[in-house]
Amino acid sequence: MPTPRTAVIIGAGPAGLTAAWELLQQTDIRPIVLEMSAAIGGLSQTAVHNGNRIDIGGHRFFTKVDRVMDWWLEMLPLQQLDAPTPIAYQNKQATLPARRGPDPAGSEAVMLVRPRRSRIYHRGQFYDYPLKLTPGTLRKLGLGRTARISASYARARLRPRPEHTLEDFLINRFGTTLYRTFFESYTEKVWGVPCDQISAEWGAQRIKGLSLQSALSHFLRRLLPGSPLDDIRQKDTQTSLIEQFLYPRLGPGQMWETVADRVTAAGGEVRTGWRVVEVCADPATRRATAVVAEAPDGRRVRLEADVVISTMPIQELVRAMAPTAPAPAGARAVSEGLVYRDFFTVGVLADRLRLHDTEGGQRVPIRDNWLYIQEPDVHVGRMQVFNNWSPHLVADPDKVWIGLEYFCTRGDALWSQGDDALMEMALEECDRIGILDPAVVRDQCLIRMPRTYPAYFGTYDRFDELRRWLDPFENLILVGRNGMHRYNNQDHSMLTAMVAVDQLAAGRIDKDALWDINTEAEYHEERSGS
Repeated sequence: MPTPRTAVIIGAGPAGLTAAWELLQQTDIRPIVLEMSAAIGGLSQTAVHNGNRIDIGGHRFFTKVDRVMDWWLEMLPLQQLDAPTPIAYQNKQATLPARRGPDPAGSEAVMLVRPRRSRIYHRGQFYDYPLKLTPGTLRKLGLGRTARISASYARARLRPRPEHTLEDFLINRFGTTLYRTFFESYTEKVWGVPCDQISAEWGAQRIKGLSLQSALSHFLRRLLPGSPLDDIRQKDTQTSLIEQFLYPRLGPGQMWETVADRVTAAGGEVRTGWRVVEVCADPATRRATAVVAEAPDGRRVRLEADVVISTMPIQELVRAMAPTAPAPAGARAVSEGLVYRDFFTVGVLADRLRLHDTEGGQRVPIRDNWLYIQEPDVHVGRMQVFNNWSPHLVADPDKVWIGLEYFCTRGDALWSQGDDALMEMALEECDRIGILDPAVVRDQCLIRMPRTYPAYFGTYDRFDELRRWLDPFENLILVGRNGMHRYNNQDHSMLTAMVAVDQLAAGRIDKDALWDINTEAEYHEERSGS
């Protein structure tokens, strides 16, 4: 009998676990997944604090790729709908057809259908996100500002800028006035640098196709017969405009915990608390040979590998390769110059929020999944309302459970503060901008997530130099957000893993095809039926 081949997969996030499962389905390669933390799911994990669940960063299960959609629903079946079911969203009605599936009231292993609502909170008022040209929006903006926005947008369309920076990208699509009002402050809060220092590629990666023109077109289509909620796949709708999504009953981590269990049951391994310290490679043959990892008990263990699939940050990967395959000076400089933004969430359990909506003359709780906080004098960037992602994330349905999201860089003034000081700051900011009264808060927690956002500045403009050194290591395959230093959604990260395993199964690795996968694509791999 031939010796079974082994793939060491670094990271138990969406890309790593997708690769593990696909290897078991398509090949004779046995996966061993090494996860540094104790949690499954990477950036898509679900944290639990006193019975309340936190979706770190917010993860809508939305995709235009049938393969990814079907994959999710194989792991967690869609909820049962006994009859055509109306869903109310922003005063519109839509109907989903009846379908078989588990009842969310009696089954934990279920994917829910959830309405999407995200708004901008600016100067104490709500604005649709993305902005829609509704009477309410125009009334809040005022006649003078609306006129300036219109004139600015017209100038941007008539004389577009060459798109070198993110500022150029956004101004071309929204005009200078709208950019300054609703995009500049928030984006700089996220990245920590001015928009004119960020590559335009970030915009192409995350918000391609979205503009004031597309928002107007979307609004006009809603006035016609039919509904954007008719099809949960919504292939012809820009991601920022989708109005429903799928969501695991217990948060995104439930998906990846389910996948990890199935990988283990099928003969693979998922080891948590294992920190990769070395990726061994032969510079002569340009092949990875083994991975050395530190086990939870402190032992260093060498795992021989026929394939290494890495989702770890590229900067850390290059450092881990240095003992056996040191990068040349240029590639090493690019790697060391890559920048990451870090993140922490303050979970707050409260009796109620000050924020509310009005329906039929009555005050009602807000239904937003997210609020984008466009206030330059506070650090908080976004606020999640976990009750609105899934009511099963909250132990007491009479309480409101929110996550206040902060963007920072390890070592800066914000990150360096203690947890208690940061939680106190979060409550003070919420009080100051009218989100909630600290007197009604019942519990708090803080979760830090380093290297959450790979940045499109630093040495990113020289990233091809790093690729030219890494790509020839044929059996070292980079997938996922940090693995490829791309700000991907989880479906895109999954697709990179799927295509990589397709290539392994076919016996031919094409690194260019992996790098060509685009986050907002009509994904040519799927469109061609491969």
